[in-house]
Amino acid sequence: MVDAWDLADEGRRLRSRTRTVGEYFAAEQPLLKPLPTEPFETGRWFTPRVDRFAQVSVRGNAYSVPVRFIGRQLRVLMHANDLIVFDGRTEVTRHERLGGRGGSCLVLDHYLEALLRKPGAFPGSTPLEQARSAGRFTPVHDKWWAAAKAAHGDAAGTRALIEVLLLARHMDHEQVVAGLAAAYRVGALTADTVALEARKLAETDDPLTPAPAAREGLHDGDGPAASVTSLSDWRLAHLAPDNRPLPSVAHYDQLLTPRGRTAGDKEGS
Repeated sequence: MVDAWDLADEGRRLRSRTRTVGEYFAAEQPLLKPLPTEPFETGRWFTPRVDRFAQVSVRGNAYSVPVRFIGRQLRVLMHANDLIVFDGRTEVTRHERLGGRGGSCLVLDHYLEALLRKPGAFPGSTPLEQARSAGRFTPVHDKWWAAAKAAHGDAAGTRALIEVLLLARHMDHEQVVAGLAAAYRVGALTADTVALEARKLAETDDPLTPAPAAREGLHDGDGPAASVTSLSDWRLAHLAPDNRPLPSVAHYDQLLTPRGRTAGDKEGS
């Protein structure tokens, strides 16, 4: 419809002028500069400072950044629907823009290094609750976490869970959840075992398909028991073959003397 209106407008005359709009534009068009090659940025820039809670405040709402940026001044580009945080020219993180004022958007991954030092702050943290609401912290995480705390104690079990959560920085979320499910079924409650199971899944033909227990919430006693390889066995299985000859102890015979005496014994002693 707009194109049809443009074509119709080209034949319009302005008051008593002798030529039409289209004729005037045809004479003016060769004098116009070309359009810029780079896209026109429609967002608005802000330069907030990261507070002690690893958050930046933009338009009355708080957004998290990794804890290593506490005290730093960052650049924030706000669009209609999202918000992007930069350190210089490097993108740090991006969030969905919040409406209204007084809200917060906190990513659990941004706080893992701090929570690893203070695991007692993990259970009641706001980032954990938001991760649960968003589906990033699943019932599989909760079951494995409860078992790890029962086996190792609250602090050590929580640290093990945080180490598992750090795996998501290098692996797909579905692979980590499936590794948790496999480890839980056989009572393997260490982050190393979860990492190994997640890597085994990543090497399969369909690495993004989560295990049934990961999809269904990990019900105890459902389905066959998972097969978990210990980390030591996996490392030994991936060692290169040792083709070196067996060592010889023949040279030690030179240290021996007749009658069982050593070279250091004195004559007549």
